Amino acid sequence: MNKLLKLNLIGVILFLTSCTSMSPLQVHNSLPTLTKSKYITQSEIETSNCKFLTKGRSFVAPIGMTPKNDLMNAAKGIDEWVKIDGGNAYVLKNFNWVNVDKETTQLHVDFDTLICE
Repeated sequence: MNKLLKLNLIGVILFLTSCTSMSPLQVHNSLPTLTKSKYITQSEIETSNCKFLTKGRSFVAPIGMTPKNDLMNAAKGIDEWVKIDGGNAYVLKNFNWVNVDKETTQLHVDFDTLICE
């Protein structure tokens, strides 16, 4: 009986955490650690020695179990686009979690790809 209660509690916790998102600061602090490409902030772009390759890329990340998993999936997509474009860096322009249904959200990211020296 005790095992069943623990399993139910874990299920409820997973369900509740999968329905949340992250703050802008959490995304700003976490995303650079999840990508292989260099993360350039919008304020750094003026002083960086980088050239834009593609502006206005969008990626819809596969749905993860938690917001952190969503962000990890988005990081993989960003890295793939940076590589496809022949770059080594990106600027995050926008992100948002979109409701897919009553209990599920999906992370959408907008970014530019760059090549930096």
